[in-house]
Amino acid sequence: MKLPIHDNSDRGQVGIGTLIIFIALVLVAAVAAGVLITTAGELQSSASDTGDDAQAQVSNQIDVVSATGSVNSDNSAVNETVLVVKKSPGSDPIDLSEATIEYTSSSDSMTLTDDSGFNINATNGSTTNDTVLDGTSERKKIAITLDGSSGSPSALAEGGDATLEIVDQSGASTVYGVNVPDVLTGDFVSV
Repeated sequence: MKLPIHDNSDRGQVGIGTLIIFIALVLVAAVAAGVLITTAGELQSSASDTGDDAQAQVSNQIDVVSATGSVNSDNSAVNETVLVVKKSPGSDPIDLSEATIEYTSSSDSMTLTDDSGFNINATNGSTTNDTVLDGTSERKKIAITLDGSSGSPSALAEGGDATLEIVDQSGASTVYGVNVPDVLTGDFVSV
């Protein structure tokens, strides 16, 4: 019985073809790994930013220390509400000039800003334009004019109420309810 004789030159061509396919697979795997690593880095960065934003919305809270209302001359309505506020412990500095107040009453529903609707003052009578709450011991006054003029809510009559939602620059919100007493006497009342 005679066995067929193989030509050794064919074996070399198969080996080179296999080597080329192997190198191509390694290159494709390297590119895929690079894409995966880049995507993982971007996802980690995005997740970190989302986590920081969520933490700021939860921890950056404004606390209302007190609220008073200025009574108009005929003792029939409150024409200005003044909130004394501070930042909650653990909060980042809060810039009140970047905050908005969602004002809702039976007659008005509007968004107030530092440019139109409310003013920010220091509690110590200082006239500086510092609107940032840096420490938990620091207090600021937010004065909301209630005279019904352009960009301003209407006055709150005796027994009236309103809801104030203060939203700071991080998106954190604090809701405060204003309730005017049924009988107004004097120049100021707690609301």
